[in-house]
Amino acid sequence: MSIVVTGATGHLGRLVVEQLLEQVPADRITAVVRTPEKAADLAGRGVRIAVADYNAPETFDGLFAAGDRVLLVSGNEFDKGRVQQHRVVIDAARAAGVALLAYTSAPGSLRAALADDHRGTEEALLASGLPYTLLRNGWYHENYTENLAPVLAHGAIVQAAGEGRLSSAARADYAAAAVAVLTGEGHENKTYELGGDEAWGFAEFAAELSRRTGREIGYRQVSVEEYQGILAGAGLPEPVAAILAGVDASIEKGELVVDSGDLSRLTGRPTTPLAEAITAALED
Repeated sequence: MSIVVTGATGHLGRLVVEQLLEQVPADRITAVVRTPEKAADLAGRGVRIAVADYNAPETFDGLFAAGDRVLLVSGNEFDKGRVQQHRVVIDAARAAGVALLAYTSAPGSLRAALADDHRGTEEALLASGLPYTLLRNGWYHENYTENLAPVLAHGAIVQAAGEGRLSSAARADYAAAAVAVLTGEGHENKTYELGGDEAWGFAEFAAELSRRTGREIGYRQVSVEEYQGILAGAGLPEPVAAILAGVDASIEKGELVVDSGDLSRLTGRPTTPLAEAITAALED
């Protein structure tokens, strides 16, 4: 039996593999990647590397084995039909008779267009008859802390979320939840709503960033349409800009506040505070 992680060289998938290596032998881990060169370090640590692509169903033939536990990390190619991409993995897992297929989804409260593919994938997974776990991941701290340069350059956080709040957590927190499911027992046919322990708003983010930098950072609220234009002007494809701007509209409505406590319960520890993520980002 292997623990198989798709998208294993992506931000989340790599963290999952690295945390798995702390708990299980490397030869029990299979990292599914599109570009094996990006996984050379994992291979060097004894992880099995499997090359497959969501867009090429035949590459998943024979990849899984009966009894495997699989983490399907959702794809990020919004323009290539993500539900069909995910079905490729689900179909291969069903054919092999895997013991569990866990999927990184979106909070059940989220109504933005971003959630549509996740709901479609959840429906396909439930219809497959496979033992499943839905990891409904909330937003990541890193969505805002990984690219602080423009914020610091302009002295402002620009968003279209109004006074809305969100329960974000660090990618490493969500990775730890996935590892808990993949290595633990009793998670079959469960749905976990995952988010940070403390909700926050962008005015608080700006205030914390001001404290950490000693500079005056403000929060500038714009309309969803203006924000979409800003994102497109920064080089994002128009469909992606529209999706991300739509998430801000959902944040304003409170759709990314996740107060279930599932994330800290699964990991056995409090989630990473936003202030800690900001400090780490500024030190990089």
